[in-house]
Amino acid sequence: MANDPEEKQPTPSPRDDSAAAKPHAAAGEPASKPPAAPVAPAAPAGKPPAAAGPPKPPAPPKEGPVALDNDLVKRYKEKFGEAIREAWIDRKQAILVIARERLVEIAAYSRDDEKFDWLSDLTAVDWPKREQRFDVVLNLYSFEKNERLRLKVHASADERVPSVQGVWATANWEEREVYDMFGVVFEGHPELKRILLPEEWQGHPLRKDYDILTQDTAWVRENLGIESGQ
Repeated sequence: MANDPEEKQPTPSPRDDSAAAKPHAAAGEPASKPPAAPVAPAAPAGKPPAAAGPPKPPAPPKEGPVALDNDLVKRYKEKFGEAIREAWIDRKQAILVIARERLVEIAAYSRDDEKFDWLSDLTAVDWPKREQRFDVVLNLYSFEKNERLRLKVHASADERVPSVQGVWATANWEEREVYDMFGVVFEGHPELKRILLPEEWQGHPLRKDYDILTQDTAWVRENLGIESGQ
């Protein structure tokens, strides 16, 4: 109809120019790439090896017995000649090996002339494979000179060692200990008997071929009537 108003057309939506400006993605290519993973920092370079130091000096040789020929030894050799069998120094300790039969004479000279007035120790060492198996050792000290000296004699199991109890009174008990533990007999001792073990004890425990467990078991069984607790 001529008087009918014109049919209204839908209003067109505004065009998105930004979308039109983007080119179409190629076939098979994703629309966008994921962000790249962060790159780890490079590890620091290792330290260069330390320069080698100077070589260590060789270890000093171990101290051991050294032959001794000082004024002290010369005086002893002048006085006793061949009775001074050996002389050496070990760890700053002067040592004289002397003839067993002249022990008392040399001991008295050591006390009176060389002023070794104190017998600090008298003991023994057992070397069972040696013919003269015992070393009887006297350690002397001089208060006047602040000096030490060791006298040593050798003896077999059947040889008697002269007692020095008349030179140093302390030898009385020390010689009894050596007799008790090693079986060394000191000739001239006023009362040589055991001091640590009972008189009926058999043998001498510090001899290296002594079976202490067998003897202990036998003594306990015989004297106490029980089995040993060893």
